[in-house]
Amino acid sequence: MLGWRLAVSAVLIPLLAALFWADQKFGAAAPLLYALCCVLGVRCAWELVTLLRPRFPELQLAPIAAGIVALLTTAWVPHWLNLGTGSTTSAIALVWVMCALVLFAIEAWRYIAPGRRMETLAAGIMAVSYIGALLAVTAQLRWVRGAEAGYYVLASMVIATKMGDVGAYTLGRLFGKRKMAPHLSPGKTWAGFGGALLGAGLGAWLWLSFAAAMFDGVSAAPPLWWSLLYGVVLGLVGLIGDLCESLIKRDMGQKDAAQLMPGFGGLLDLLDSILFAGPVAYILWSWLPQS
Repeated sequence: MLGWRLAVSAVLIPLLAALFWADQKFGAAAPLLYALCCVLGVRCAWELVTLLRPRFPELQLAPIAAGIVALLTTAWVPHWLNLGTGSTTSAIALVWVMCALVLFAIEAWRYIAPGRRMETLAAGIMAVSYIGALLAVTAQLRWVRGAEAGYYVLASMVIATKMGDVGAYTLGRLFGKRKMAPHLSPGKTWAGFGGALLGAGLGAWLWLSFAAAMFDGVSAAPPLWWSLLYGVVLGLVGLIGDLCESLIKRDMGQKDAAQLMPGFGGLLDLLDSILFAGPVAYILWSWLPQS
């Protein structure tokens, strides 16, 4: 299984790097990243709706997917129209509210008799929030330090988070004995927890230190303390994101969100840590002084 994971990663990582390189050529508009996020968002929506349907049989994919695409489009419109980035997160929040109102109205329209309307409404709002809102805010890493430095910033989050996953898996397999959350995620151990922090901190430091010279919009790499703190925080948050997705799966009696690829599960199983770490990374790049 480990060999299969490494083989798939050896294909996916260069493909993602090639897409980032090509999208950088389009400047701030980032159309390829927009297309990728929409595909990821709709696919994740399908997985989540499929996962939840045994308990919420009337949950509909179409309005959830439409809400996710609307949130992602809102995240891009200011950059397409050269309006700046100052009000983008506020616009995302406003569209999220409108999505909730639309889902509420849909359930009111469908009401016939007491039943599962409120539960279905709650599941729909959760799906739009979990996938659409988190992915839309994560995408803002593309512009938080300027369009030229966009993939330096965005890649730092992906690398730190996934290196945290690698560290957790490696140390957990080698030294893991004490279970961290046996009922929620039996494979997680406290050794894996330490590995997640170590791997994420190391990954963030390596990328931020040695990749800075590759990007025109980066004047200098952040100091060591900033890189390590950034990585450790993302490693912790990514682990929480993994556990929160496990909450959904375990509560629905499933091991994986879907069967997209052997050894990886579904797309949600690949993106769970990134969905949580992305907004936190955006806050750190926006507010944490780099000196």
